[in-house]
Parts: sequence; C-alpha cells; structure tokens
Amino acid sequence: MKWDFTTVLGRLTSGLVPHRILSVMLGVAIIAAAAVVAPKSTADPAASPEDRAQEDLSRYEYPSLEGTRWRAHFVRPHDSLERLFGKDWVAVARFNRMDRRHAYPGMTIKIPENMEDIRNYTPMAATYEKARKHKKYILLNITEQWLGAYRYGRLVFSMPAASGIEGHLVPTGLFRAEAYHRRHTSSLYKTAKGNAQYPMDYAIRFLIDKEQVSYWIHARDMPGRPASHGCVGLFDEGMQHRVYGVPDKPVLDDAKKFYAWIIGEELYAEDDGTQRLLPDGPPIEIVGELPKRLPRPPR
Repeated sequence: MKWDFTTVLGRLTSGLVPHRILSVMLGVAIIAAAAVVAPKSTADPAASPEDRAQEDLSRYEYPSLEGTRWRAHFVRPHDSLERLFGKDWVAVARFNRMDRRHAYPGMTIKIPENMEDIRNYTPMAATYEKARKHKKYILLNITEQWLGAYRYGRLVFSMPAASGIEGHLVPTGLFRAEAYHRRHTSSLYKTAKGNAQYPMDYAIRFLIDKEQVSYWIHARDMPGRPASHGCVGLFDEGMQHRVYGVPDKPVLDDAKKFYAWIIGEELYAEDDGTQRLLPDGPPIEIVGELPKRLPRPPR
C-alpha cells in the first residue's frame, strides 16, 4: 500500500496507524525538512564569510601557488599546527603566511597535497637583476605577501610579510633602510588586550612621508593576510610570547633575522635597543598590489 501524508492523516484519525510507526515517520519528515530549510546544519563545518574572526585563507590568491596542489582544511577545536603536521608545521605556517597564535578553531587554511612541495617554498626569484650591484638589497612583493633578501643579485633568504590593508596601503617604490630600533612601539595602536602600545620589535624604518608618517618593517602578528596600517610585518613568536603568553616555546623569529642582516654584525653587537640612524642602509624595493581575495572558497 502507498502511504502518503493524506493517507497517514486519514488512518491516524481512524486509529489505524500504530503510534510507533507514526513517530518514526514524523521524525524522518522533520529531519528532511531541516536539511532543506537549513542545509548548513547538516553540512561540514566551514569558515563564516560574514565573520572575519573565522577567516578563510583559501580565498587569498597568490600567483606562485598556481602549480601547487592544495586543499582547504577547517581548523577544529582540537587542531593545532603541531598536532596536524608534526615537524612540518613551520612549512605549513609559512605557506599560509600565518603564525601559530592565529591557527585558531573556526578558520580555514591551505594544506598541500604533497608536503615536499612546500618545504622550501618561496615565491621570490633565485636571482634579481636590479640587486646585482648591491651587497644587500630587499625586495617586497605585496601581491605574494613575501619578502626576499638579496646579496649581489642572489637570494640569501626570504620570508612571509604582512602588508597594509585597503585604506592603509604600504607605499610602493624604491626606498632605503634609514633607521633601526630594536624595541620600537606604535604611537597610534594598542595590543589586542588594549593595555599597552603595540610592540614593533626589530624595526627597520624605510620612509617618513610628507605627513610625517613613519613606515617600518618590524615584528608583528601574522594572520595569513594583509593586516597592518601601512607598515610591513614579519614573524616574531618571541614578541607574542612576551605580550600574549603564547606560544609556549617561540620558534619563528624572522623579524630578528631580517633586522640583524640589515644592520650588520657590528651594529647588532653594539645595539642597546634605542632608535638610531642607519648610515648607507640597503635599498628596499616594494612592488605589487594586494592579493586577490575571492568572494567564495575556490574549491
């Protein structure tokens, strides 16, 4: 016999449908209705497009990843980069341009299908013609959110770099490292706790504009996307441990490495933490525009 809703109601009113069968049928109907009306309630978890605190880093496009196969991973409450990737967590953090403090539940990160593809990942060219005549030369690619250090045109090291957001863009062009300050702090912005000025450890100044605004390359939080108000940020988990108490054992220290390389061994050994001018600092070239952020996840 074919049982439709009208038949069930008819037999219910006549007492011909057992209560147990009726309960099962109504339960199935409610579940089906919920899936149709609110499909998200039964879907896999994903980052919220309305809530930037639940960031989806898979939506940021970088030209250098065109030939790299990866998949999106939603970070769950029990996840951490170390737990997910073991000794390869550093490579995954750099691949996503993010630090461990920002690998929190609710966000989506990129995971390579083959970990070997990213162990030595860098979007910067191994040689750069403009840098060939310079002992030290810095190239910052805003589109890639990455910085490269060159010695006589050959890449010495490279690292993720968080640039300014829309409305607070990092100026592009050719500049020069002109000052250094190991314990610099922001005069405008405070930490997330709001109880101290934002630290800008290992800061290298490359510009003071017409409005007397200073631009620095310095240590900062690295959320995996453009994030600053005009400066350039580099990894420094030591600063994060000091300010926020995490991570327990700092590892990523790109800001310190960059700072020491820029000012040189002699000045670094004499550095007392105060702001000083840097004589004959190396060129800093800044190119590109903000990376494209897709309106929805690409895959």
